Amino acid sequence: MTWSEMSPLLWEATGQTAVMVGWSTLFTVLFGLPLGVCLAGTDRGGLFPAPAVRRVLGLVVNVGRSLPFIVLMIAVIPVTRVLTGTTIGTAAAVVPLTIGAVPFFARLVETALREVGRDVVQAAEAMGAGRVTIVARVLLPEALPGLVAGLTVTVVTLISYSAMAGVIGGGGLGDLAVRYGYQRFETTLMVVTVVVLVVVVQLAQTLGDAVARRLSHR
Repeated sequence: MTWSEMSPLLWEATGQTAVMVGWSTLFTVLFGLPLGVCLAGTDRGGLFPAPAVRRVLGLVVNVGRSLPFIVLMIAVIPVTRVLTGTTIGTAAAVVPLTIGAVPFFARLVETALREVGRDVVQAAEAMGAGRVTIVARVLLPEALPGLVAGLTVTVVTLISYSAMAGVIGGGGLGDLAVRYGYQRFETTLMVVTVVVLVVVVQLAQTLGDAVARRLSHR
């Protein structure tokens, strides 16, 4: 296969991967950030300690993190069909990607929030700040470098997950590698696809690290 034949396929597949990862990242932050705040806040010594709630949330998160992604994709097919009307394609792949990434990101959020000094929180409490205010204006801003670093790790994980989503018709670079590189024995295209994935991951990691460093020295 020549470059002129590979190029349109690579551009289309890269675009599909970007769409999958982009939407999945958005939904992961929307659901994972509040979940991580709840995990940290309901723990002993947290802003709103509730050990029973903490145990339930922890169990849900641990179950979500323990499932291999390929198994998760198959298990949530009924949910995917209800939400998107189909079980194949880029839109359908966003559902299992999000479900798989939310517990992972929530734990990273919890870890980042735990690293905020207790004295900072106590100072805010002494000034009369409420719990919501402390979370929004103290905990999250102070933990921002750690949150960005956690989000970077999550994005890299989502890129690898999106490649696996191609195995069951999710589209993207993984689907391209399976259909052409594996089924049609196009070794050159397989190698190029791997290189593109490596480059995308390196760009995401480098950008995330740079932002996290910038925030940590603000």
